[in-house]
Amino acid sequence: MELTRTAYGTWSGGRYMHFGEALSEERYLACIRHAYAKGFRTFMAADVYSLGEADTMLGRALQGIPRDSYCLVGLLGHDIYPGKRDGAKGYLRFTDERLRKPDQFASYLRMAAEKSLARLGTDHFDALYLHNPDSVGYSSDAAWKGMAALKSAKLTNRLGIAPGPANGFSLDLIQCFERFSGLVDEAMIILGPMEPWPGGYVLPVAEKNGVKLIARVVDYGGLFHDDVKPGHQFGHGDHRTFRPAGWVEAGNTKIEQMRPLAEKYGVTMLQLACLWTLQQTAVKSVIPTFIQEVGPNTKLIEAKIDELAALPDITLTPDDCEAIRRIGDNKGCMNLKGGHPEFTGEAQPDQWPMNPGLEAVAQRWGVDPKRDLTYAHAA
Repeated sequence: MELTRTAYGTWSGGRYMHFGEALSEERYLACIRHAYAKGFRTFMAADVYSLGEADTMLGRALQGIPRDSYCLVGLLGHDIYPGKRDGAKGYLRFTDERLRKPDQFASYLRMAAEKSLARLGTDHFDALYLHNPDSVGYSSDAAWKGMAALKSAKLTNRLGIAPGPANGFSLDLIQCFERFSGLVDEAMIILGPMEPWPGGYVLPVAEKNGVKLIARVVDYGGLFHDDVKPGHQFGHGDHRTFRPAGWVEAGNTKIEQMRPLAEKYGVTMLQLACLWTLQQTAVKSVIPTFIQEVGPNTKLIEAKIDELAALPDITLTPDDCEAIRRIGDNKGCMNLKGGHPEFTGEAQPDQWPMNPGLEAVAQRWGVDPKRDLTYAHAA
């Protein structure tokens, strides 16, 4: 089964990442089933979320539903087995030299994929993505031979890559698409009306190499759900509190500028964000985060699911798409992750210095790293 226009991720509901209210087990499972009943047909889980619990819960929620009626996307890349946490940085990537050598990558991937499938209660993924890779994961022949072996073994029908956890990685993705062209079928990137940068640099390369894209966090931290307003009080430990001060206010100002366009097309703000994103080159699916916000006057998460399920098949005019992009233009608003010119020193799991290969990628695709990939101003 191929990617569908709308997708549901197991990080929704606040159980595996800190945002909003963490749903009870019963409500969490009910939300997944509700999404299926409303027409969602793509579901995504990551093995690192609560050390496999997300897999198990998704498997329970979809139990009894015909396997050929939905697209199952898996994410793996953090070593949650013999690996260990690296403090606040989380679990090491399986490619970390402290864990294993390249000739052991394939055996790890096979083991991790089989364990994830066992928790999900199925024998194959429709697509399996390399999750939050370090620089080795983007460029290693050994890693991608290991991924290819999973496809040959029919553990997955397609292969992909999912950068993260923060924004960036554009040159690394472009290099990966080109180096492993024909092997990388899909990718998940950050892209939306409030974050056209830097993901936009990836779009033409994805199209050229036949890579289908799924766009995450289209909701922009929940703002497009229209119930996070200036003065909103986030719950204790909510990861959005680490964003720069004033992001809610600045974001709502931009949303109000976009609202007349939503009214023009008769859609909600979330639907407008999704429609804009789906019109971008190579984007085939959107996977916003469904959040049950803290507070008495917030939308029910079930209503947010209904809203996306009702996404109409509307085409925005080129002028309206451009108007939305101009309003949401975020170029230079943050320090990016991955390979970029502002990073110096020893490579980290999520950021590293530029190298000749990345510089060649930038030149080939008309990206000036010092102009296009550096911090310039607050959002």
